[in-house]
Amino acid sequence: MLTRTINFAQRTSATAFKRFLTSYRVWNPSEHAPRIVPTPLVFVSATSWDKSTKGLSYFCELYATKGYTCLDVDLPVPPGATSSSTRLMETFESGLGDVVRSSFIPFPPVFIARGLACLITQTYISSHPASGLVLLSPPPNNAAVSQKLLPSALQEFNFEPKFPICIVSTPKEMEILRSQNRLAQDSNVDNIIVQNVEGHESCTKIEQWLDEIGI
Repeated sequence: MLTRTINFAQRTSATAFKRFLTSYRVWNPSEHAPRIVPTPLVFVSATSWDKSTKGLSYFCELYATKGYTCLDVDLPVPPGATSSSTRLMETFESGLGDVVRSSFIPFPPVFIARGLACLITQTYISSHPASGLVLLSPPPNNAAVSQKLLPSALQEFNFEPKFPICIVSTPKEMEILRSQNRLAQDSNVDNIIVQNVEGHESCTKIEQWLDEIGI
């Protein structure tokens, strides 16, 4: 299995920010995979912000053996970006967009994120195409996030779920999400309950979901 780690100089629209490095790892499909899936999976985290990368490398490795191209993207927090939550999300969105474009992805990918990184993917897909979105244990809503991580109020997302979206969480988490999260309450969004969002059960059920939506 071929992988590579690349340091990528991220661009931002604000001249006040210095150039900084976004790292991403490409997991190419195994030569022994039963098929090659044309739609890539982009796993999004921001380790220096919220430790949201936990468990994602296992997902990438497993899906690569099944024929998926996986991009494991870890976005940094540059100095000055935390002045407001909106600015922070815009910076993350810019960095993610740069990686997607530089990777020459032929089709809109499926984005997969865990925890607070779900806010990054939701920001991104609000104005960029996607073939699907998987949210692993997302926060109930933006107001529920600690002020240490979101320094100012972040408006709730209002994009319409007109493309496949699923939420994966434990039974206890799903109970909270169904009472507070607008996507979990939407009949067009699939809810997948697992005992452990990091485990093999979660990977299997997400793969089944991807198959059901034609990926």
